[in-house]
Order: sequence, then structure tokens, then C-alpha cells
Amino acid sequence: MNTSDVRRSARRWWALMAIAASVLVVGLDLTVLNLALPSMSVSLHASTSDLQWITDSYSLVLAALVLPAGLLGDRYGRKRVLVIALVLFGVASLACSYATSVGELIAARAVLGVGAAAIFPLALSVLPVLFEPEERQRAVAAISGATMLSFPIGPIVGGYLLSHFWWGSVFLINVPVVVIAVAAVAVLMPESRSAQRPSIDLSGLIVSGVGLVALTYGFIKAGQDGWSDVTALLLIAAGVVVLALLPVVERQVTRRGAQPLADLQLFRSPGFRWGTILATLVSFAMFGIFFALPQYFQDVRGADALGSGVRLLPLIGGMLVGMVIGTRLTASRNGGAASASPRIIVTVGYLVMAAAMVLGALTTLSSSTGYALAWVALAGLGLGLVMPTAMGVALGALSAERSGAGSALLTAMRQVGSTIGVAVLGTVISNSYSHSVASAAAHLPEQAAAAVRSSVGAGVAVAGKLGSATLLDTVRSAFVHGMDLMLWTCAGIAVGSALLAVLFLRTRSADASARAGGDAAGAEAGSLTAM
Repeated sequence: MNTSDVRRSARRWWALMAIAASVLVVGLDLTVLNLALPSMSVSLHASTSDLQWITDSYSLVLAALVLPAGLLGDRYGRKRVLVIALVLFGVASLACSYATSVGELIAARAVLGVGAAAIFPLALSVLPVLFEPEERQRAVAAISGATMLSFPIGPIVGGYLLSHFWWGSVFLINVPVVVIAVAAVAVLMPESRSAQRPSIDLSGLIVSGVGLVALTYGFIKAGQDGWSDVTALLLIAAGVVVLALLPVVERQVTRRGAQPLADLQLFRSPGFRWGTILATLVSFAMFGIFFALPQYFQDVRGADALGSGVRLLPLIGGMLVGMVIGTRLTASRNGGAASASPRIIVTVGYLVMAAAMVLGALTTLSSSTGYALAWVALAGLGLGLVMPTAMGVALGALSAERSGAGSALLTAMRQVGSTIGVAVLGTVISNSYSHSVASAAAHLPEQAAAAVRSSVGAGVAVAGKLGSATLLDTVRSAFVHGMDLMLWTCAGIAVGSALLAVLFLRTRSADASARAGGDAAGAEAGSLTAM
């Protein structure tokens, strides 16, 4: 079955469901980990440093391997590599569940990162193969929806499991989803690979891996230890310098006639360049919200982990509405022009997000939960308009021939953007919070004062032990003030992104012709077989 036959087959929509399940399992793992950290600390006698490495080992491996994972899919077959990655992810999830030491858990989390590094880009890479440009928007929306759905499902299911079982049970959520995803991908998804079977670019692999790991770990460490930490700043600087060498290295690879790991020529396409940038910026802003909202609902509003997950459902509802509206507006009618261009949809979406952030930034300690749910739903609406549309523009510039490497580049950019977002926006909250509670903490014993300054959760715990309603109000007010500052920052990012969309996100005929030529070449010379 060639590419055209696959695109005409209704089976591709069933394959899309399998791909969405693959993405969902990775998102679930990201959301349940933080819930289990307190129980892990007790059961495994893990220090704060241990808990950081349990979290960071996953992120660092993912950063190092996301680019080569896309290349492996282009070379050996995207379906084959995706199935292997899913199986690896499931086995590593079992290893996490039954780990008996900190070292075992860190190693298992690193293996999870290996699987996730392939799942993310390969889930996107098959979309240019399976779907025509006019259908791709709906396909991207489905993948984005699966990712976002994990944010409320993870806390809801994870909170229930932690209430009834041991900490390792939260990782077992992944196993049945992996089994379903593997079966569905194996049966429904056609195999596809690059016609020219790109070689393994070792020099690009080393440079990109070292640069992305240094940059990612630098921002993680800055978020944890502060921006005055010398090691964090050196790591960030080293990552920037090494990644700056990547274009030079890849040009040398191209001159030798080999296929570069990171096809930086893709950024010459306005569609890929600005679609990727705008998708990365929305990740930057939204991950700040995902960082702050669970703490707000649990430590300020008094909800448990399960209740926090339930309160995130309006975000998903708004996002689903936004995706449906965006998909319908970009769909052509009777072969004619679409009702709205991607530039209009992305711009409006970012402005809706900005309005939601402004409303959120007006939150006070006395604000109701209903008020929070309203602006959260509005933020979801903006996200639903922006994310699938921006990613659709980026993927629309990719040919079937290079969809794996291009999707990996897009995933790497979004991964770095989310890491920087959590570090920068988390620092805005923590600095504001620490400053606001400084005077109240000055009158406490040293150990209690340090706990109050460290986080809102610790501050609430200290206030509870002391029975001090005044300290409790101070701690909660300080966090809300920090969250408000973060949301003002996010609103500024959203307005700036809307301006970028107006200025640069245009449909270019060069992109369309390049994509059409690439797709034709992939269909004629590529290898694509149906199971």
C-alpha cells in the first residue's frame, strides 16, 4: 500500500487513536510522579537530592535522545521504533513500580526517558505520512488532546491509587495503556521509513546530546537552587556554546554527502520555523500554569491530589472546545478556502490566553474556586486554538521523507521550552513567595523558618503544627501574590507571541510546493507497507 492509498484509507483514523494512546501514556507518567514523591521519600529513605535525580534522570535522557530517536525512525521504520519504545516504556514502568532502592528507581526512570524520547517525535512523524494537509489539523488536535488529557487523569487516578496502595502503584497506570497502544500500533499503523535510509550522524549526536543535556540540567538546577548558582549558570552557558556549534558540525556532515542528525535547513521554511517557535512559546507559558495550579488548589484552597486533578478538568474542557473551533475554521469547505487562516487562529488563541492570564493574575486569597475554574477554562480555550494550529503549520512544512527528524527537532524545541518555562516561571513564584514570608519567618525557630521560606506546602505544614492562623494566611497570601506575578509574565509572553503570529505566521507558497515535492518523492521512492 503506497502513501496515497494509506491517506485514502479510513484505517488511518484508527491508527491515529493508537498513536494518541502512545502519547497519553507518556503524559500520565509525567503527571503522577510528583504525587508519589513524598511517599517515595519515606519508603526509600530518599533525600531531597535523591528526589531531584529521580525526576531529572528522565528529563536529561529525554533531552539527549530525542533527536536521534527521530533519525532512527526515518532509517529503520517509524512503526518498528515506536513499538520498541512503547515496550521499553512499559518494562521500565514495571521496574519503577517495584524498585527497592533509590538507585534502582533512578535507573528505571532513565530507561523511561529512553522510551519517551522516541514516542514523542515518532507520534508526530507519522502524521505527514498518513494525512493530507487539509486533514492534518484534526490529527494534530487529537495528539495534543491526548497529551493534555493526561494532566487531570494523572492526578485523579494517581491520587486514588496513593490513597489505597503503595507509591509504586502510580507507575502501573502506564502498563495497561502501553499494552493497548502496542497492540493498536502493531495492527493498525502502517510501516513507513525514509527512502534514502539516513546514516547515523555520530558527530551531530554527540554535540546535540551534550548541548541539550547541559542546557536542560542547567535550567533545572537554576530552578531548584536559584539563578545565583554558579554551576547552573556554567551549565547553561556551556549548553548554549555547544549548541551554537551544531550548525557548523551539521554543515560538515552535509558536505560529506551524509544526512545530518538535526536538519537545520528546515528552519529556512517560514512555516516550520514560526510554527515551531509559537508551539514552543505556548509550552513555555502553559507549563508555568501546570506548575502553579496544583499547589494553588492543594495548599491554598485545601484540595487533595484527587480534588486538584478534578479542578483541572475545566482546562481540558476549554482546550477541547478550542481545538474543535480551530479545526473547523481551518478546514476547507467544498474544496475552497478555509474560513480562517492559521495566523488568525493562533493570534486570537494567544490573545484569549493573555486575557485568561490577566484574570488569573487578579486572583486574591479570598477569590472563589469558581473564579479560578473560569479563567482556567478560558486559558484552555486559548491553548486549544494555538497548540494544534501552530504544530500543524510546522508539520505541514515537512515531507514524508524527513518527517521523523523534523518532528524530533520540533519535540526537542518544545522540551527545552517547557524546561525553561518551569525554571523561569517557577523562580518568579519562589522569589516572590520567599520575599513575602521573610518577615513572618524571622520570628520563628531557624528550622521552622527555613521550612516556611522553602515552599508553600512546607509553610502550610509549619502553620498547622504551630496552630497559627496568621502564619497560614501569610503563607497562602504570599503564594497567591507570587502566582499573580507569574501569570502577569505569562500574559506578556502570550501578547508577544500574538504579535509574532501577526508579523510572521503566513502561508507561503514556497512551503507548500516544497512539501508537495517532498511528499511526492516520499510516495514514489519511500518504503511504506501496511500490516
